[in-house]
Amino acid sequence: MGTVLKTTLFGLMSLVALTCSTASPAQSRAGADTSGGTKAGVTYVQPKDWTVVTRGGTTVLSAPEKDLDIAVVDGISAPTASAAATKAWPSYTPVPPRPVRLLTPEAARDGWDERVAIVYETSPDERAVATALALRRGAVWTVAFINGSDATMNRRAAAADLVERSLRPAGYVRETFAGRTAHRLTPERIAALRDFIAASAKTLEVPGVGIALIDQGHVVYEGGYGVLALGSPKPVTAHTKFMIASNTKGMTTLLLAVLADEGKLSWDQKVTDVYPSFRLGSDATTRATEVRHLVCACTGLPRKDYAFILADGRAPAADTFRQLAETQPTSAFGELFQYNNLMASAAGYVGGALAYPGMEIGAAYDKAMQTRIFDPLGMRDTTFDRARGESGDAAQPHGYDIDGRMTLMSNHFNHLIAPYRPAGGAWSSAADMARYVELELSQGVAPDGRRVVSAANLLERRRHGVSTGEDAWYGMGLFDEIVDGAHVVTHGGTLQGFHSDFWVLPDAGIGAVLLTNADSGPAMFTPFLRRLLEVAYDGRAEAAMEVTAAAGKLKAEAKARRARLTVPGDVTALANLAPKYRDAQLGNVIMISDRDGGKWIEAGAIEGPLATRKNVDGTLSLVSIGPGGIGVDAVISRANGSRTLTIRDSQHEYVYTEIH
Repeated sequence: MGTVLKTTLFGLMSLVALTCSTASPAQSRAGADTSGGTKAGVTYVQPKDWTVVTRGGTTVLSAPEKDLDIAVVDGISAPTASAAATKAWPSYTPVPPRPVRLLTPEAARDGWDERVAIVYETSPDERAVATALALRRGAVWTVAFINGSDATMNRRAAAADLVERSLRPAGYVRETFAGRTAHRLTPERIAALRDFIAASAKTLEVPGVGIALIDQGHVVYEGGYGVLALGSPKPVTAHTKFMIASNTKGMTTLLLAVLADEGKLSWDQKVTDVYPSFRLGSDATTRATEVRHLVCACTGLPRKDYAFILADGRAPAADTFRQLAETQPTSAFGELFQYNNLMASAAGYVGGALAYPGMEIGAAYDKAMQTRIFDPLGMRDTTFDRARGESGDAAQPHGYDIDGRMTLMSNHFNHLIAPYRPAGGAWSSAADMARYVELELSQGVAPDGRRVVSAANLLERRRHGVSTGEDAWYGMGLFDEIVDGAHVVTHGGTLQGFHSDFWVLPDAGIGAVLLTNADSGPAMFTPFLRRLLEVAYDGRAEAAMEVTAAAGKLKAEAKARRARLTVPGDVTALANLAPKYRDAQLGNVIMISDRDGGKWIEAGAIEGPLATRKNVDGTLSLVSIGPGGIGVDAVISRANGSRTLTIRDSQHEYVYTEIH
């Protein structure tokens, strides 16, 4: 009962503030994204359908669901970010603030002299988010709190990003490269970019990076930095294979574009017209789903990654369609950006079935990608074959261990993507990715001069769909953004220990590829894009400080995670675990065993030693502590006389019950 009461109190925190806010006459709801400003002149963007209430120096933006707030409190005089947040909190709500879990400096940018991110303690059972961003200009702070439902935050993440990124001090003028002519990537400028990558990789402890730079239709540099694996003397080359994860999605949509040229599909065609067995939730939702919806991240389908992370990785390709039939959108089509791997997986398999009807859909997709994309582009390193991908000149994944040390990992976890490979299962190299980027720059012409896809269907993939933040949109397997006034087409990819990104600057005729073999790799990507713009347009030097701040944040996060864990775990709790648990929804089993003097978990693609964590509401969580950023975090409990483990993501809950 005590836990329930505490959870309810925390869950009401944003509602308390909202109740105070609705009494104010200064309330408005936006019919479209709308620029606004606080009493002190700090600018922000109010997202469409969000409500704004102002009370003196406090501006509260509330999501349509009424259970998530972004409260901006400005005009705070305080010596530190922590003191500023503490002082600002009562202006938002009378409910006492939570304990601070983590406080990390960020790179000063957008006119702020100091930026500090704060994460507050929450418990898994609350399903809540509680963070703050403290921003200082001169001696005065502005603090932005995000507080409320984790599920709503997951659905509204793009809107929240829009608000936070648009916070700028009064009078600040943004640097812009709009209308300026980019410099060519001369040897000196290429050297500056390579030096930045090398320094960033060293700071972020990334063992190896595959690199490609393209300018005016030509690859001006391809190669690598570092080694295939820690302890190995083998260097990364232009042909070193990395798992490119979600960068497979853009290639999958390229396959659909080619099939559209062939007349086998149209973007606005109902999926059931080309693949009659397709089902998505209800009959009405199924009937409404068009081909473009499979890859637009705009159908309101939430991430459902645990459904295959915790499941049997030997599932057939058809499992994608089974899972989609059991999934219902949580927002309307075209309303919100919600990234879903299963839909992209279905897109590829539909494409394969259209290209080679009668074949098993997985094999058909693989063959279609080989004959329509990889072979025409000369992408000889790129493959979906695991044995080929992991052999020869192949990078190996790395991640932080429980003590925050970068360590070599097994690639076992990443094998889970095979049944869903159109969403993220390709291996590729910097040299091959350069050819893919060249195709994007040339609007459909391969490096050898042959047209692979029409410009119209290639560019359709970039057509703005849902907003993903400030000056950013998702098309079909691609992000289209305006960054510091420059047009950028991009996408990233993430698996355990493998992270990649590419950038196309259509107006400048410049492209770039980075492939990394460490979980710290993504911390390099945004700074690299900034450095690319600095080099191309003689911009202010800001990228290096972003890398330094990111490295500090990663170390602080690792230290904070370790501090909250009991390793090897609470003795009584571990001794009371059942050896097997089963989830009725997923139908799979979690195994708990004794190994190497401690408890060990096997749950789908996740396996490793266990620790425990005492949560702020008194519950106890079981936490896997193998190296890497993805693991099990399960609340230990009982239900109907049986022992249970409850695993949650933002919008789903999986309850594993002991097998008697």
